[in-house]
Amino acid sequence: MKLAFIGLGVMGFPMAAHLQQAGHQVCVYNRSLEKAQAWAQAQGGTFADTPAAAAKEADIVMVCVGNDDDVRSVVYGEEGVFAGMKKGALLVDHTTTSASLAEELSAAAQKLGLRFIDAPVSGGQLGAENGALTIMIGGDENEVNEAAPVLSAYGKKVTRLGPVGAGQRCKMVNQICVIGAVQGIAEGLMIANKAGLDIPTLIDVLAGGAAQSWQLENRAQTMSDDKFDFGFAAQWMHKDLGICLDEAKQQGLSLPLTEQVYQVYEQLLAQGFGRYDSSVVIKDLVAKAK
Repeated sequence: MKLAFIGLGVMGFPMAAHLQQAGHQVCVYNRSLEKAQAWAQAQGGTFADTPAAAAKEADIVMVCVGNDDDVRSVVYGEEGVFAGMKKGALLVDHTTTSASLAEELSAAAQKLGLRFIDAPVSGGQLGAENGALTIMIGGDENEVNEAAPVLSAYGKKVTRLGPVGAGQRCKMVNQICVIGAVQGIAEGLMIANKAGLDIPTLIDVLAGGAAQSWQLENRAQTMSDDKFDFGFAAQWMHKDLGICLDEAKQQGLSLPLTEQVYQVYEQLLAQGFGRYDSSVVIKDLVAKAK
């Protein structure tokens, strides 16, 4: 198929590469033109200097940028993807955004004779590089079925949750569960380190019981070793939790743990830890213990 991919960050760069390697014709756009040129040279695809130009004649356009405003900046306007998409083409937004933005984009696309699904992903940079992401989708069943074979180039699990917005709400639940696990591991490690427990042995034991999780097996040791120069950045988790809290407010719900960890990230970002892996929450506990 003829595809366009907008946004070549740590996730988008390998995701677009998987599409090209799967035999599709991929044209990319990135705010930094040099990165788009480098991708095209490495992968054999093409690049464009505007989102509209990249989207021209594409059957499906994928977007993977930072936040709601970033999505709007590449979708709307004379140089946005909507301006370049052909009638009937499908826009797939992989960005983690508010559900309300997904609903807004769906309505705008429909007025233009276009189609839209929201499809946030989980699995981080490693999942993107290995083509093993979990993709959570909201949208019309027929459109999801059309996109799924294409998305399987980088998604090991591609699942429709419901109508437009359902994918984003599923991602909210994902992020809340992730930070619950990370915060719990951080607090547990405080006791483990204070007691002088052997961390590799501890992880091995816990991984065989009810405490087992991806976060435990992939982040407990690095948290104990004070290593955070990889993974999903704290600044993005802070952004995602803000979306969760906004959604909860709209639904009249209280999320005390999410609120607490959101505030911890806010403090860590102010201290310059925004680019560190989101497991950096343990630094807050270490500082308070001194």
